[in-house]
Amino acid sequence: MLVIYLASQFFFFWNSFTAFYMVLLVFTTLIYAGSYKFMASMAKPAYDPSGTLLDGGIDLNMQDGMAENMKDLILLTAGTQCLSLICNYFWLLLLLAPGRAMYMLWTNILAPWIFAEPPEVDEKKMKKMERKMKHR
Repeated sequence: MLVIYLASQFFFFWNSFTAFYMVLLVFTTLIYAGSYKFMASMAKPAYDPSGTLLDGGIDLNMQDGMAENMKDLILLTAGTQCLSLICNYFWLLLLLAPGRAMYMLWTNILAPWIFAEPPEVDEKKMKKMERKMKHR
């Protein structure tokens, strides 16, 4: 998608291809490269010095895994680049990525931690704590 976007900008929209859109092109290139490197590092097997396989790497097709989020980011970036050929306001779709990251941070980490139920104390422990408080 990156090559198609660059070729179409070069041949058809060169007059409107300003420094801002060049920065967006570099940004999307970094997203593609970073996502690829991250997924490649996840899937890399580990060997011991004798050559025996220790770890085969993470399955990139695993449901609800980090690789799935990276694939979603690549698809969002490619779709944004494709749609930005129609109208430059489609670049705003890239703001969905940090929005999704904040949503996942809230639902998976912050909200369960903030709104966690206090651990239940059974009767036996409660009586023991009361006796300790009376002796003090």
